[in-house]
Amino acid sequence: MLSRSRLESLLLNFPNLTIGLVGDLFLDRYLDIEPGVEEISIETDLEAYQIASVRNSPGALGTVMNNLAALGVGRLVPVTVIGDDGQAYDLLKELHRLPVDDSFIIQDADRLTPTYTKPLKQDAAGRWCELNRLDLRTRSPLSNATSRKLGQNLAEVFANCDGLIVLDQINETNWGVVNDETRRVLDELSATQPDKLVFVDSRTHLGCFQSGVLKGNRSELLSAIDTSAGSIEEAAQQLSRRTGRTVYVTLGEAGILLAQANGHVSRSPAHPVSGPIDIVGAGDSATSGIVASLLSGATDLEAADVANLVAGITVQQLGTTGTATPKQILDRHTELAAR
Repeated sequence: MLSRSRLESLLLNFPNLTIGLVGDLFLDRYLDIEPGVEEISIETDLEAYQIASVRNSPGALGTVMNNLAALGVGRLVPVTVIGDDGQAYDLLKELHRLPVDDSFIIQDADRLTPTYTKPLKQDAAGRWCELNRLDLRTRSPLSNATSRKLGQNLAEVFANCDGLIVLDQINETNWGVVNDETRRVLDELSATQPDKLVFVDSRTHLGCFQSGVLKGNRSELLSAIDTSAGSIEEAAQQLSRRTGRTVYVTLGEAGILLAQANGHVSRSPAHPVSGPIDIVGAGDSATSGIVASLLSGATDLEAADVANLVAGITVQQLGTTGTATPKQILDRHTELAAR
């Protein structure tokens, strides 16, 4: 684990950063069902859940922004496409609570603002549990005109940011913001400024990226490479040789594996946590910790160490997508150092 003084110096630089982000921006809408209140619908004879409160939060790309903001990053510039609807209104309202420049968010009236609605209900023991999620999004590609505008916005943000995060959230090929055209633009931009950090996190298309620092979990990585790879280490090395950049593999309680372009493989261990955990958003928190640290001068391994500290804090926040502040990170470092 990196030293306390080194961790403090990295954290102190976070407010100086401008980070661009490209990907699908969702609205996460939490519906808290009133405990102990039951009402049966006359029309259907089914229970009508009574909502006590509604909580909105930016999701998907917004989850990364929430984490970066909590870490103290100074300016966030998302490049994305949302709808022109009520969900967009609620989403933009939440973004305005963050250090976000929304100048490069395209509102397309022909698309729905992607929304995850998450009803939460208490069980018999009083624990909050998430019921079936309700998903709202446009299930088709961006129009050619919107995709071109997106590429223009991406080029402008890339030129003026310290580094760029690419979050490829949509499973279907070319249905999201990160499509073939976006990847083509990213390759061109990376070629013009090869030293600028482009950090890529993709659920199902990691193998489609030819440039950038790639990050995925075990299954995402194995699905991205030639199936002849005998181990996760070999798979990570294969991708690293393709891009000429470091590859990060998040392995949960086994920590983070790094494969560097020179062929070296190393690991940053995770730190044990006690009590119940919620891993939703842990990968996004790791991404935030890695990118902010790399842009502040951290080595690849130091950035992974910070990511493990961050993720260890966020997984202990139940019923929400957690974040970690610099104070929480320093407190956790002190706690671990004392063991």
